[in-house]
Amino acid sequence: MSLIPLDTVPRALPTPAPALAAAPPAVPAPATSSRAARPPSVRGRTRWALTLLPLLLIGAWAAVDRHTVREGGVRLAAADPWWLAAALLFTCLGWVAAACVRQGAVLDRLPPGLLLASQFAAGAANHVLPASIGAHAVTLRFLQRQGIPLPRATASLALYSLVKPVAKTLVLLVFLIAFPDLLRLGELVPDERTVLLVTGAVTAGAVTAALLVTTVRPLRRPALDCVRTALTDVRLLHRRPARIAALWGGSAATPLLQGSVIATVGFSLGLPLSWAQVVLALLLASTAVGAVPAPGGIGPVDAALVFTMAAFGAPVALATTTVIGYRVLTVWVPLLPGALVLSALVHRRVL
Repeated sequence: MSLIPLDTVPRALPTPAPALAAAPPAVPAPATSSRAARPPSVRGRTRWALTLLPLLLIGAWAAVDRHTVREGGVRLAAADPWWLAAALLFTCLGWVAAACVRQGAVLDRLPPGLLLASQFAAGAANHVLPASIGAHAVTLRFLQRQGIPLPRATASLALYSLVKPVAKTLVLLVFLIAFPDLLRLGELVPDERTVLLVTGAVTAGAVTAALLVTTVRPLRRPALDCVRTALTDVRLLHRRPARIAALWGGSAATPLLQGSVIATVGFSLGLPLSWAQVVLALLLASTAVGAVPAPGGIGPVDAALVFTMAAFGAPVALATTTVIGYRVLTVWVPLLPGALVLSALVHRRVL
């Protein structure tokens, strides 16, 4: 038995508490895009806002221009329904022609149904924003959703905007050669002052664009890339007969279909002009003032069209009624369905 006092015996040290397991080093979360980082409710509200925006714009415009809609509807109610049905058919064929031109300006094959729906929706957007900005924005978004890069999509819009006036000018020249007796319109020939003003405006626009591209460095490279892409696509597109037919054939058919709509609306109201006279009046009016940046060309083209048809011998009141009926049939009748299709495409993320 040990004689060492118990007080001097070293006691066992207390067992330390088990240490917490060392946490593994934090792995940084993968970077997410700002769209994925948003709460789902925010994304949903944004999508619904974009979906309802076309309807709100159409409603506001309808409230402002309700007098024209009411007057045109009353006048069309007394028109010949069979001629109006023919005008509606030509209106629908106009959307098909626009879809053909869009397909002809792109190398990739686009889904026909969605392409036609996008052009129907682009028609509603085109009548809200000036200078075809709305239609181009819808088409650009559609092309990007189909996997076409932004430079090529922008180049296709530039090609579309270039081919349409060239094709319309060629159609105008054909009409002037085929119907020389119709051109007895000394009043429609612009005077020297008007020609100088138009030439000066076109020259000033071209010089301004060239100066911006050459002096502003951030604009230089995107502009050169767009031009380079456009030239490449134009060369490749014109090696394919199907694309040539769609691009140039659709561009040439567009003014003929528009003139056919005006002619059939006029026939339903008793307009004393032939189909060739009405189409030529549209070609002359749209060529003269088509560059004015009005939504859908409404306003300047309408006034020039009434003046041109009156110069051909139509009564001014009847020509005005024809133009109002044409606008109601091609703008207001498909406007609400077009806005609904636009909203549906946005909601389904096709746009």
